[in-house]
Amino acid sequence: MNINIKTKNIELVDSLQEYVNKRLSSIEKFLKNKDAVVQVEIGKTTNHHKNGDVYKAEIIIDSGDTKAFSVSETDDLYKAIDEAKEEIVRALTSTKDRNQTLFKRGASSVKKMLKGLSKRNPFTSKY
Repeated sequence: MNINIKTKNIELVDSLQEYVNKRLSSIEKFLKNKDAVVQVEIGKTTNHHKNGDVYKAEIIIDSGDTKAFSVSETDDLYKAIDEAKEEIVRALTSTKDRNQTLFKRGASSVKKMLKGLSKRNPFTSKY
C-alpha cells in the first residue's frame, strides 16, 4: 500500500506523517490489491461559516477493484484524520459485505437450479 500525503496551508512535520501512516496502515487488510494507492490531503481551510481554525482530512483509495473516498472537517487535525479513517473503513466494509452477499445469493441460486428445486436461471434471471 502506497500512502501519498499532501498538505494545504500547513507544514508536513515528521510527527504528523507518522500519525497518518500509523492510522492508515490498518486499512490494508480491507483491500484485495496490496498495491493500492492511498492519497491523503490534510490541511487548514478557511470556512466562513465556522469560527476559528477548521482542519480538513480527505482520503482517496484507488486500487484496481476498489475505489473509496472520505472527507472530514473539524477543529482538531488529528480528530479529522481519525474521522476520515473511520468513514473510509465503513465504506470498505460495506462494499465487501455487499459483494459477499451477492456472491452467496448467486451461489445458492445455482445450487437450487442444479438440484432441480428452481427453474430460474441465475444468469439470465428468467424462468
